This record gives sequence, structure tokens and C-alpha cells, in this order.
Amino acid sequence: MEFVSSDPSVVRSIRQRDLLNAWLRAASKQRGMPLLRDFQPDRVADEMVDMMEYDVVGEGDGARFLITHEGARLATIYGSDHIDPAERTNRFLDDAVGPERYARVVASYRACLRHKRPAYSISTVQDADGKDVSYERLLLPFGEGDAVKQIVGSFKSISIEGGFKISNLMGLRPRAEPMILVRAIIDRHFVPASANTYSADEIVELD
Repeated sequence: MEFVSSDPSVVRSIRQRDLLNAWLRAASKQRGMPLLRDFQPDRVADEMVDMMEYDVVGEGDGARFLITHEGARLATIYGSDHIDPAERTNRFLDDAVGPERYARVVASYRACLRHKRPAYSISTVQDADGKDVSYERLLLPFGEGDAVKQIVGSFKSISIEGGFKISNLMGLRPRAEPMILVRAIIDRHFVPASANTYSADEIVELD
């Protein structure tokens, strides 16, 4: 599935919409990609268990993604919660998840780098009991000029069937191959003219 051009309405999760809005506010200050220091979402401490942070090492298709933060819940979802928390960072994403899983996710990271805009995807997986779970990934790029230096990711899991098991949900051998439902680059976006004041009539379009 190709990535399509979208606006923020494509993002389903309310908390991910909050993070995206914070990115858009920061981006409006730079008229492009924001700096990581300008990214100041509300209640971010509550979200860290579902977030990842990476330093981008290299460029283009040769770039690698060095993990600088791994949320505790994500460690459970990817089956790495047995690893000491201190050892989950300062390792590259491809090494951390292995070649099979990396091949399934790298397209979103490459698209985020190439477009220098948020990348969003939804895929369906099954938990250990066979329940369908929607896995929503939002990647936010940060940097200066044309260079993406960091990526912040938010990852949410939800099931219309109610409670589900998150342990090893995205493990090396999932019960069923993830099925991609949405792949989007959020490049048709609007952001409040002021980071402190919101009005539907006060919007600017980012170039």
C-alpha cells in the first residue's frame, strides 16, 4: 500500500491528535520541521509508556534509527520487556527488532524521512487469543533545514472486541501477519496561528 497525502483528520487516537497538534504548533514557528526543544505537548509524561524516540544516523535509505527512549508498554508489545531497561536504549531499531519485523515497519520511517512530515499508519494484528487489534503508529520528524535529526513515535493499540493481551503483540512471529489499513503522510495540514490561542478562524497553512 502506498502512502497517501492526508490532513490531521486521518489520525484516530485522541492522544495522538494532541501530539500531532503540538508538532504542528512547533512547526509553525519554523515554517517547516520543528526543533525537538519546541515540542511541548500537554501531559506528555502520561504518554511516555507508548512512545519511542530515535536519533537519525545517516541519510536516505542508508539511515538508521538509534533508540534513545523506549516506552515500557512498547517493550511488552514487542516482547523485549525481559531486557534490562538500561539496555533497551542506545541500540539501533533494526538490531532491536530483527530483520523480519524491521522489514514490516521501515517503510513508515523512510517515508517520514523522505517527506519530512508526520507519517501515520494503521495495521491490524491478532493477540494470543485471536482478537483483532488495531495498531496505530504516528511518527513525528524533528530537525533543521532539510535534515531530519530525530523522530518521535507514538504507538497505540485498541480492539473493538474489548480487552486484549499486549504481551508480544508485535512479536517476531505474530499469530497472523499484520494487515495494513492506512498509510498516510500528513502534509495537508493546518495549525492555529497562536500556540496559546485556538480559533477555527485563525489558521495558517504550513508550506
